Amino acid sequence: MATVRIDGDTLVVEIEGLDKLWALKSRLDIPLANVRGATADPGVAREPKGIRTAGTHFPNYVTAGAFRVDGEKIFWDVHDPRKAVVIQLADERYARLIIEVDDPRATVALVERSVRR
Repeated sequence: MATVRIDGDTLVVEIEGLDKLWALKSRLDIPLANVRGATADPGVAREPKGIRTAGTHFPNYVTAGAFRVDGEKIFWDVHDPRKAVVIQLADERYARLIIEVDDPRATVALVERSVRR
């Protein structure tokens, strides 16, 4: 699971618990200028994960870390697809962040509000 917050002009994603180990990351800092938007998307877990470049993938349990699909690098941290949020990025290391959060609607609203400033 991850928590998302806004710190000034930066989107901060904190990876929690053992997911730090599985994802090989503890935090992502993304300039808000590079955030295009966010959606709650439980169906995203059915998408092909692509090639794992760093991290862990145990089907039906956890997908965490960096994966490459169709030339795009995607960061995953999802156990429960019902709580998945997709954050679209531009001009960043990752094209998308696909993360599990405690409250998908609140996270999407936070990101969308911050991007629209």
